[in-house]
Amino acid sequence: MRILLLGGDGQVGWELRRSLSILGDVVALARKPGKTGDLQNLDGLRKAVRDLCPDVIVNAAAYTNVAGAEHERDAAFMVNALAPEVMAREAARCGALLVHFSSDYVYNGKSLSPYTEDVTPSPLNVYGESKLAGDRFVIESGCDYLIFRTSWVYSARRNNFLTTMVKLLYQRDQLNVVADQFGAPTSAELIADVTANALTQALKNRNLLGLYHLTAKGSTSWYDYAVFIADVLRARQKDTVVETASIIPVTAEEYDAGVVRPRNSCLKTSRLEQAFGLSMPEWEAGVSRVVDEWMDCEIRSRK
Repeated sequence: MRILLLGGDGQVGWELRRSLSILGDVVALARKPGKTGDLQNLDGLRKAVRDLCPDVIVNAAAYTNVAGAEHERDAAFMVNALAPEVMAREAARCGALLVHFSSDYVYNGKSLSPYTEDVTPSPLNVYGESKLAGDRFVIESGCDYLIFRTSWVYSARRNNFLTTMVKLLYQRDQLNVVADQFGAPTSAELIADVTANALTQALKNRNLLGLYHLTAKGSTSWYDYAVFIADVLRARQKDTVVETASIIPVTAEEYDAGVVRPRNSCLKTSRLEQAFGLSMPEWEAGVSRVVDEWMDCEIRSRK
């Protein structure tokens, strides 16, 4: 089986290289001349898919700068909506199954409970609008697809909230962190492993195709997430430099990130768990493991 992977150098894509490798031959395209994985080159992307004629297309590439999307609407929609539309149409054309990753930001965050897949999306910002447009293009294309909406993605390899907090906790005496937005920190490793598992089952049973929410279990605020990271660091290094007292809770309005974000980004994962026989781990387990991984990498780099 030939698997075409877009975004293979990103934090989810990097983990997918590993998890998908046991399923078949993974062809990971990058943003370079030739068979291109540049999602802003739609003609090149279309040609690459036709030339490779894969059995499965996995789209882990995205425009992820939420604040930047407010000023770069065309770029966000090109990568998050138009490129997935090309992939979906080509998947339908050659009979490939498309795996596409979406976002909690397609919802407005006003719900008091976790969102199910049946709730009508209503994004608050351009990034969310672009991701929702991509979802709809995939669904309307007629191709076989798995769409996974996830949230608060992190890994030890890329810049994200977790790695940024680890660095800043050592660099600053005080950090202001938003305390009134909630979600489930979800590791790229978990996303990749669940994707490989679900893909394996869906290839055997096409009744499993569709849209699912894929996050770790539980929820937290950005503030409590940062406090937990600090606690893990202290436990790991017995480090008195990292103090929870240096993390100050603020409202999203006080923080003023330049873009409106959902207050509640929690996604209900019961449909995914029931369909594929899974039990999602608590978010704290993944965060602890990745903080340890990040610290190990830092220690090795200093030797």
